[in-house]
Order: sequence, then structure tokens, then C-alpha cells
Amino acid sequence: MSVRSAWLLPNGQTREDTRLAPVGTYAPESEMRTRDGVIAGGAPFAATSAGAMSLQIGVGRALVQGTDAQGAYPVSIDAPAVLTFTDGEAQFARIDSVAVRVYDQLFDQAGQNLATVEIIRGTGSATPTAPSMPSACLRLWDVTVPPGASAGTGGIPWASALGDRRRFTSAYGGIIPRGYGLAFTGTYDGQYRDNGTGLERWNAAAGAWQTYPPTPTRPISTKQVTAAPLTTTGAFVDFTAAAWPRITFTVPPSGAIFVTVGGQVSNRSTTASTAWMTWRATGTYTEAHGALNGLSTQASRLIASRRVYRDGLTPGGQVTLIPGWNISSNTGTDVFVQDGQLTVEMVQ
Repeated sequence: MSVRSAWLLPNGQTREDTRLAPVGTYAPESEMRTRDGVIAGGAPFAATSAGAMSLQIGVGRALVQGTDAQGAYPVSIDAPAVLTFTDGEAQFARIDSVAVRVYDQLFDQAGQNLATVEIIRGTGSATPTAPSMPSACLRLWDVTVPPGASAGTGGIPWASALGDRRRFTSAYGGIIPRGYGLAFTGTYDGQYRDNGTGLERWNAAAGAWQTYPPTPTRPISTKQVTAAPLTTTGAFVDFTAAAWPRITFTVPPSGAIFVTVGGQVSNRSTTASTAWMTWRATGTYTEAHGALNGLSTQASRLIASRRVYRDGLTPGGQVTLIPGWNISSNTGTDVFVQDGQLTVEMVQ
């Protein structure tokens, strides 16, 4: 086994250390910390059985974060490492962890400068848990050691004993590949990760990973059920929810929407008579019935639609659109507001 680390040896690193260690991989985790993890490519640090109680860890590259004062250590393993586990406990199972560990005599009590792959031993228990990691230590695999396991009793059942705990990292601005666990928060707005089925982007304001690009939202539409009763003149009137259902929606992150209203309006009572089909908005965004969003006709019949754009809405807010009508008079023929359809489209 040959484990190399850059920026560790007091007398300088070799040219081979520099070429093999991933010195350019720094995904920030805080102001002074780096996201540690495995560098993707092939099957880094693959675990395969090497005997009843022995496990082989394959080659790979990683970044190991110490304390804030230590910083991050680029590490590579350029030859497979074979590790041997101690026998199982008499009564209970235990979980041991295989980890890449960096010893730095400036920051720990080990008195050496060394990068290695080693076993961090757990504790036997009726409900065993993986051991905590020391500083400057990157967990790769968990191994469940059954009670009484030894070379003479058949050893560790590798097919069921291994738990893959390799998490991945990437360079700043890169996409973090999927590894063990997705239960981690992003560290800056606009960070990307691969969740195994697609990309996600960290939205710092929302404090959440969001699908990227956003899943297109289908338009929401509602149709008029019954014609306007035309019992009022000279004023805008809301359709009842039974006559024309309302639309309630969540404002998309863009804060922008398109609203379309269409149908038939007519009023030929007099040469000055009008008929309107409109909508209004209530909730985190408000807008009244009127000329800015409605269809209108004067002394005639109209079949049409009108699409308007609205922006500046509060992302995540709830808005309800309510259809409405207005007629100036109702003393002649062909007075109606009917066959309406109202549609809202989210702008991504």
C-alpha cells in the first residue's frame, strides 16, 4: 500500500505526491472548511473480500478535512490496501469503519506525519452503531462484525456485512456526484448536486435542494359552467364558484405568470351597450376586474381570448383568480357572457 498526501510532509512533498494528490478539488463547506469526500472516477476505494477477516480497499483519491486550523488534505492511494479485522465480540455484533486518516504532528498527539487507510473499531452492542470519526478522518465503509466471528468460524459474511459510506466531493462550482446519503444541506446559493436521477440546485433563500431545471408546471384552467345571470348592470360582478370555479395556485420562484381569459360576450341593447368578461386576483397578489385584463364588446358580439403577463408576485405565495362579468344594460337582444375559460401559466 502506498498512501500519499500533499501538504503534509515537513520536508516537502515529492513530485509524485503532487501529481497523484487531488490538489485542485475544493468544494467549500463553510468560510474555512472544505467538503471532504471521494473523488469520482471509476470505482474509487472499492471494497472486496481478501479473506475470512480481511478486506481489500482499492485505489482512489480523496480530500480529508481536519479542523478549521488544519485545513483539508489531498490524499491518494495508488496501490490496494488489505486490512484485517479483529475477531468478533463474544455476545454482541459491532460495527467497524474503514477510513482514510491523516496524522499531522502539528495538530494531534500521534507524533507523526502520515496518511493511511485504517480500521476505526466500534463497540459491541445489542444495537451496534458505527464509531465516531476522529479529526482528519474520512469514512469509506462500515463493516458489521458478527459475534464470535473469526477465521476459524467462517469469518465476516462480506456480502451482507459491508455498508458503503463513500460520499463524493467535487471542485468549486462542480456538480457533487451522488454517494452515500443525500441528507446534507448546500453551502452556497447555486450549488449543484446529482441525486441519482437528475440535478438539484441549492436555493439558499428557501433552504432546500430544488430540481434543476425546474419541472415544467402545466397550465391550470377552469371553465364557465353557467352563463352570467345578468341581474346587475353597470358594475363588475364575481361569478359564483358554482357558475365558474376559481383558480388557486402557488406563485412560482420566478414570481411571474400568464393569465388568459376567453369566451363569448355580447350586448346589442343599444349602440352604446357593453358587455365584459374579466377576472380579478386576491391573496398575496391583488388585481381588480377591468380593462387591464378583460374582454369587452360594444353594441356587438365578440368571441376572443386575451392573454396578459404579470410579474413581481411573491414566490411561494397563494393567489386566487376569480372570473367576473359586467353589462351596461339589459333591455335588448343578444346580451350574454358565456362559454368562458380562464387559464394561468407559470413562468419558469
